[in-house]
Amino acid sequence: MRIISGKYKGRRIMAPKKLPVRPTTDMSKEALFNILNNHFNFAELKILDLFSGTGNISYEFASRGCEPIIAVDADYGCVSFIKKTATEFEFDITPIKSDVFQYLERAKGEFDIIFSDPPYNLEQADFEKINTLVFQKELLATDGMLVIEHSKHTKLDHLSHFSFQKNYGGSVFSFFEYEDAADDSLNETDDSEE
Repeated sequence: MRIISGKYKGRRIMAPKKLPVRPTTDMSKEALFNILNNHFNFAELKILDLFSGTGNISYEFASRGCEPIIAVDADYGCVSFIKKTATEFEFDITPIKSDVFQYLERAKGEFDIIFSDPPYNLEQADFEKINTLVFQKELLATDGMLVIEHSKHTKLDHLSHFSFQKNYGGSVFSFFEYEDAADDSLNETDDSEE
């Protein structure tokens, strides 16, 4: 995987092949951060990275100056790799080994961006539960954004706080915001494949 922007732009990070992950592609990641760049100044944003896998997205946020970052994954190998990489790069990333839903049930505090990249074969109800818990537990800052990555077979545009979505090949990013923050983004659904 490659960090595409920020302090460590161009640096490659090699994750062990045995990790049970499906990393976000560089093309999708670049598109995602172009969108976020239009909404946020990255410096010192608080980030929650759910189903963080190799830490691909966390490293990108850290390279752009976001801190602190919490990366949650249930796999011990993933959490160990994120811890090792964060130490190596001196990133302010705290990896937490936990079931994501259990973590959300007990989490405290507010985050500016919550990114969630569950396995694409997760049940529809579980995708919906991510949205429900984030807003029920008030984990998102008032002007914050929840981003869920999913396959085109999963539909999330009917959920509360849905703002817009972007499609990139077989991957879809669905964006959720509090209504007043979403006014500028409404009806921004894009089905083009880039």
